[in-house]
Amino acid sequence: MEVCDLQPGDTPLVMSIPHVGEAIPPDLAAGMTPDALTVPDTDWYLDRLYDFAGALGATVLKARYSRYVIDLNRDPEGRPLYPGASNTELVPTTGFDDAPLYKRGAAPDAKDVARRRAAFWTPYHDRLAATLERVRGRFGIAVLFDCHSIRSHVPRFFDGRLPDFNLGTGGGTACDPDLTARLAAVLGADPRYSLAVDGRFKGGYITRHYGRPGAGVHAFQLELAQVTYAEEGPPCVFDDGLAAEVRPALKRMLETARNWAAERAGRDPSI
Repeated sequence: MEVCDLQPGDTPLVMSIPHVGEAIPPDLAAGMTPDALTVPDTDWYLDRLYDFAGALGATVLKARYSRYVIDLNRDPEGRPLYPGASNTELVPTTGFDDAPLYKRGAAPDAKDVARRRAAFWTPYHDRLAATLERVRGRFGIAVLFDCHSIRSHVPRFFDGRLPDFNLGTGGGTACDPDLTARLAAVLGADPRYSLAVDGRFKGGYITRHYGRPGAGVHAFQLELAQVTYAEEGPPCVFDDGLAAEVRPALKRMLETARNWAAERAGRDPSI
């Protein structure tokens, strides 16, 4: 099975969804706990929530395999995203609830990690890097949206309830400040939803690695609280009513990113 699906677009906007996959190869599943096999830390239903992205001209790259196989949004050498805080690994051994993902004696060793990196991590990133280079070559600019969601309460990572919209730009290093300001203005316009910019979630490896404004690639991450579009569970259940309420803000966010890139490229925003 391919590690990802690519839906080509015709604008400078590229969307990466690295944690929506649920598949686990049978040989790996054999060593995992029953709870782990329900993949509770999936970024549930984001492809369904953002079903309008293709119509806006975005190129969409979507992972097929679970983040428990390997985390596509982690440094390939295992460096932590947030030094000093609780972090999950490149190949996670515990879930967001700190429970072990593997049966006793079955946790992956260094050879297992290297094998998974070659089989799953590298192909996804090769495809993403090539897509960004193609888009930047065509338009002179690319905007990368790294799309995520998480339960609104995860004590392992943050106290209390997470804001609804968590916009991350690597602390301002991955994205032009003008684009960040426009995105924040859109996301902060609806008083029903709370917003944090470069707060607890500043963007993961994908945002920080690929965001190179000086080279014409601008990256941002949105970590969306799942309570905005689902009953969090477990299990997490998509809520059509909630999704209909939050989609307009998300659509305006993508339109804003697309139009900003078109302005910078000197093209009509309808490209």
